[in-house]
Amino acid sequence: MANYYSTLDDIVLTFSNIEQIKGFEEISVRFERVNKDGFDFAEGKLPNNMFYKTYGFTEDELMELEEYLRRNAFLIWEIAREKESGSVA
Repeated sequence: MANYYSTLDDIVLTFSNIEQIKGFEEISVRFERVNKDGFDFAEGKLPNNMFYKTYGFTEDELMELEEYLRRNAFLIWEIAREKESGSVA
């Protein structure tokens, strides 16, 4: 992913630039946490705030990550739009 957003409880959230998919804007997101064999991850898309690929997180953790994503979606979109327009270094 191109852009770092946050680290919370050793889980890193990154996101892509805005992508045009079939005429709609989307942002890919990835939560990642180091484990003893590599990484746990959850990948999804904004604006639907749902994961399409996960590994290593429990159902409860995934629900918490989805809620975190929902609460932070506006800021992620705002940062991505600023990067797209060249306003952010």
